[in-house]
Amino acid sequence: MKIYVGNLPWSTNDSDLEAMFAAVGSVTSAQVVMDRDSGRSRGFGFVEMPQEDGKRAISEINGRDIDGRALRVDEATERQPRKTGGSY
Repeated sequence: MKIYVGNLPWSTNDSDLEAMFAAVGSVTSAQVVMDRDSGRSRGFGFVEMPQEDGKRAISEINGRDIDGRALRVDEATERQPRKTGGSY
């Protein structure tokens, strides 16, 4: 299952994110999304875990305070395609 993790502290890296979720269950992958231009964290990321571990991680980690920021943890949804400007 793919999990969205929002409101991450700017200092969080992939290893930190993986360690946070590994305390709850088996982590397949963990990635903090970085800004393409600046190379800095965008404040959110994604974690992949087996279904059972993922559900437990969502319930245990959602709302947890990390460096004064309450994490937002939920099952990831597919990104909607962006509409481009102009007329059709």
